[in-house]
Amino acid sequence: MPTPWSRRLAPLFALAAGLLAAAGVDAQTRPDVVTIAQGQLQGEVSGDVASFKGIPYAAAPVGPLRWRPPAAAPTWTGARPATAFGPACMQPTDHPAEVSEDCLTLNVWAPAAPPPGGKAPVMVWIHGGAFVWGSGASPFYDGTHFAQRGVVLVTINYRLGRFGFFAHPALTAADPLGPLGNYGLMDQIAALKWVQANIAAFGGDPANVTVAGESAGAISIQYLMVSPMARGLFAKAIIESGFGRLAGAPMRGSAASAEAIGARVGAALGITGDSPAALAALRALPAEKLNVTPLGLSDPDIAAPMIDGKLVPQTIAAGFAAHLEERVPVLEGGNSWEASLFPDIAKDPQATLAQLGPARDAAVALYGGPADPAKVAMDLTTDAAVIEPDRMIALALGRDGQDAFVYDFAYVPAARRAGVPGAAHGDEIMYVFDNLPAAPVAFAGRAIPAATADDRRLAQAMNAYWARFAATGAPDSAGGVPWPRFTPADQTVMVFGPDGPDPQPQFEKGRLDFLAAHADAKP
Repeated sequence: MPTPWSRRLAPLFALAAGLLAAAGVDAQTRPDVVTIAQGQLQGEVSGDVASFKGIPYAAAPVGPLRWRPPAAAPTWTGARPATAFGPACMQPTDHPAEVSEDCLTLNVWAPAAPPPGGKAPVMVWIHGGAFVWGSGASPFYDGTHFAQRGVVLVTINYRLGRFGFFAHPALTAADPLGPLGNYGLMDQIAALKWVQANIAAFGGDPANVTVAGESAGAISIQYLMVSPMARGLFAKAIIESGFGRLAGAPMRGSAASAEAIGARVGAALGITGDSPAALAALRALPAEKLNVTPLGLSDPDIAAPMIDGKLVPQTIAAGFAAHLEERVPVLEGGNSWEASLFPDIAKDPQATLAQLGPARDAAVALYGGPADPAKVAMDLTTDAAVIEPDRMIALALGRDGQDAFVYDFAYVPAARRAGVPGAAHGDEIMYVFDNLPAAPVAFAGRAIPAATADDRRLAQAMNAYWARFAATGAPDSAGGVPWPRFTPADQTVMVFGPDGPDPQPQFEKGRLDFLAAHADAKP
């Protein structure tokens, strides 16, 4: 009797199922189940978006792995639940979420029906928070609206504070060749490598990855752009409030170096020297003792990227000036009231203006005259900290043949316009993600009113521009006002203000030329 066709084809069916699993697609094409290199994930689907949360991309950096480059991610058998965020990385204890040293996880939002061939553009979001606070689980970073526009959105956690950015003589003695110190940046690189290896399982294209972030996240991206250790891991970059002239602390070599300050942190905790025993004692400290809290030190407590000569060979500005940046298209910008980060400026504006030395009077005249020194000091700080460095980066990219698209976010909800001088640091995030609140909420210490129809229109436009850039490397018109490329000749900036997107040539050119000429003297 002949063998039934079903039995004769069974090996082929099994082979097909295996190939589908290897490609990350469940044999039943369930959008809430994927298979990655580590094992199978069980996520959830809401409407047309599938989400997968709390995915470990590296081993837990605890015990002997504290202050080491991220180790290989764990594997598992069976379907691992991926419906809840992992804990935030260690940070000051007023953070409302669960915190833990075991925090190296990421989250993915993807179209439930990915495009044929799994070629959706990918955006990897690196959160801000001064390298001390934050996580990829913020509701303002929810990737639903990006996924609905066909973008696979990834948010990540990375080590913060003394866990993510810490140097000490004992660490140097144990591993003098490094890399050392910038463990949070090493985590970001590990997450980007995870994306390269696994994002196809979610329908994403590993050849079309945009790395995006705000504040500390944007600073991180600029360091990654000039780092030889991050080459080839992303095809585009989005930099929101990037502080591109940030000096960066040296790792060692002076009393103000990160290593010297780390030694003083250790001494304040009762641990001295560079012996293996000292390092073992540091790694054995309870995490709570290492959290960024005052230790009575006379020096600033460094918890930020440092110039280590390997991962971070030099400052951002020096790296771009030396043509070392990754040659990728960039979308970048800042907000009209970045000085909101520095409330003491308005209390003592003369202290800020005095930092300009002989250029003080010219700066005051350029920024509106002496009648309102607080406004002059705040506007000057906004431009010096973010807006002029943005232009510096855009000019460097243009010089090296890369496209740059620059924005200025100046939109303030109508209910807040009488009370604030502009769009505060971080205000653009909920517009970029199109995650405006339906009811009043608190955000970064500010009261945010319920969104109006005007607010929602701008959020939808910004989300569309960002998604278009992630897909193609140019924001184009996104169905609205075309966004011109920034060139040295016209220096057009897309202003997002009360009247919607408005491209403005020669944006603040006189002020920014002045600040560029006095870059070493500015606040």
